[in-house]
Formats: sequence, structure tokens, C-alpha cells
Amino acid sequence: MKQDNHYPHHDSLAFLNHHSSLKDKLRAIHQLIQKNAPFIARISLALYDPETKILKTYIHSSGDDNPLENYQTLLDNAPSLKECFERGQPRVINNIKTTLQSNKKHQKNLGKQGYASSYTMPMFSNGEFFGFVFFNAYEANVFDENLLETLDLHSRLITLSIINEMSSIKTLTAAIKTTAQITHQRDPETGKHLERMARFSRLIAQALAEKHSLDDHYIEHVFMFAPLHDIGKIAIPDNILLKPGKLSSDEMEIMKTHAMKGKDMINDLLNNFGLGNISQTDILRNIAASHHEKVNGLGYPEGKAGDAVPLEARIIAVADIFDALTNERSYKKAWSNDDAFAALIEMAGEELDRDCVNALLQQRHEVEEIQQQFKETPMA
Repeated sequence: MKQDNHYPHHDSLAFLNHHSSLKDKLRAIHQLIQKNAPFIARISLALYDPETKILKTYIHSSGDDNPLENYQTLLDNAPSLKECFERGQPRVINNIKTTLQSNKKHQKNLGKQGYASSYTMPMFSNGEFFGFVFFNAYEANVFDENLLETLDLHSRLITLSIINEMSSIKTLTAAIKTTAQITHQRDPETGKHLERMARFSRLIAQALAEKHSLDDHYIEHVFMFAPLHDIGKIAIPDNILLKPGKLSSDEMEIMKTHAMKGKDMINDLLNNFGLGNISQTDILRNIAASHHEKVNGLGYPEGKAGDAVPLEARIIAVADIFDALTNERSYKKAWSNDDAFAALIEMAGEELDRDCVNALLQQRHEVEEIQQQFKETPMA
């Protein structure tokens, strides 16, 4: 007798087996939860930067219905969340209106949106805190023990998905650093430079968010990938890379090859280390290949102009040039911020994107805070 093979049970978490973005997985988890808890209106994630102690919005599942976009705050300025982190325990708020009486922007915006209750789970990876998962509902008093057990399970799945993606990015960064050490590459650009320019890049992206409809997911990846912009320099000989004087025309042509070599190296690293699960890898490729393009079309390697230059590359170019100008190198003294800003203004519309330049200029206070926090050790 022929056996009748049936598969009556549908795996509700099968989407986790597929190659999809973290945002898509979060939406799928939200839809799954809503089958039994339709009042759960939003799941959102916030990431913690231990260097600056800043908590920043990252991704959410609520489509256009999002009261907090491009928002960040010091964790110290959110005492209820800080306590949640310090205790390492989830937080239940069954009535936001009566529990959270605050003038903080994030709490006011959530109240205006109409959320009545919330459940918050701190995220840890090997004991290291890196953010929160939030579940928001339009109804009060809905987070009973049965629902909380379900949300605990799903919050762990969300946490593991984020850890997987972040670990891949850390692996990529570590692979690049190791390659640099193996080839004895000694770029004068320090780790502090990379920390500063990455944060300048995030400032610029945040300021351009409304005009270009940039979400937190995009902005965070610009920040994470910014330090990898010059990885192609690993392939440039030391006699050119470290030359203190002006490069000859032949040497400059060799130096220019680092942009496309960087893109090729990224492709090789992604393939060789099996990192195809990293989201937004096109942003990384564009940053490496196009950060020396100019809006007037006179840059390299492809001579792209205007909007043909990817926005992330235009952002990185401004952040990178500003930090290079304001810090000492073996071949130059550090410029003042005033002189560096004046130079950016002169380059705006020609070499650099005018909106990106203005975005940095308008956040001088934040720029100076970053410079103060990530100071260079004076060169001997």
C-alpha cells in the first residue's frame, strides 16, 4: 500500500530559515504575535553604544506608524530603562499614562501615539548589554503572564537575530584588521579617527533623514560601515601610503586604486567568511568604492557626479575630510574647526555634497562633543 505523505503542520517560524533582512524578520514575528494578541501594535529595537552611553532607535515593525524615528538619548536620561538594564530584568508597564509621568521626548511621543501599555526586554550577548526590545499595545492591562511567556520567547528570537547580524559585522571588521596586520599596513589614520568620522557620519545622516526618508536602520549601517571606507589601502605599498610629501602622478594613480580594491576585498571577505546574512551590504560596497567621488564629476574611480554618487558615500566624504583636516598627521598640523568648516564650505557644491556639509556645520556642538570624547594622543 502506497504511503500517503502529508505535512499538515505549518512551521510558524519557518521564515527564520530564509535569507531575509532583520526588519523583515521583525515584521514576521510581529504578525505571528498578533494572531493571538492583535492589540500588540508595535515591536521596536533600540541599540546601546557603550562608548558614548547613548541609546538610539534602530528598527521597528509598525510601518509608517512610528512615533520615534532618528531618536537617541543618554541612558542616564531614561531612569526607568536604566533600572531595567541594571537589574537585567524585563519591565512591564500596564498603564503608561499613570506610570510614566515625564517630559522626556520618547515618553511624550509614545503617549501621543496612543500606546497604553508596554513590555520591555533588555538584550544581552555573553553578558554584554546592547539594547532593548519594546512591545507596545494600544490597550492597558493586557500583559498577563501567559502573554509575557510568549513575548519572552519571541524577544529571545529577536535578540538572537540581532546578535547574529552584529556578530557578522564584527567578524568582517576583525578580518579586515587582521589582514592589515598581516600585510604590515601602517596607515596614519588612527582608530580614534575612525571612531570620530563614523560618528560624524551618523550626525550627517540623521540631519538628512527627513529630506531623504532615511530610517534608523540605514543610519545605523552608515555608522557601522563608515570605519571600513579605506580598507583598500591595505593593498597600497608603504612607500606610497606613508610618503610624507606630495605623491607623483604615477603614485597618485596607484593610490586611487584603493577604492575599487576596497570594494573587491569586501566582496571576497563576505564570500570567504560566509557573511552574506549581513544587511545593507550595498551601503558598505558604495562607501568603499565611491567615497572619493565628487559631486562635480571630477572624483574617482568612476567620475560619478551629483546624485549618481551614492548618498552614503557623500556622507562619508564630508565626515572623513573634516576629521582629516582637524587632526595632526606626520605631514601636516591640525586645522582649527573654523578653518576646516571654511574649507568644507568652499568645497560644497563642487567636491562635496552641499546638504551633507550643511548638516555637519549645523551640529557644531555635537561635533565638538565627539572630538572631546575621542581625543588623539599628541604625536611625538
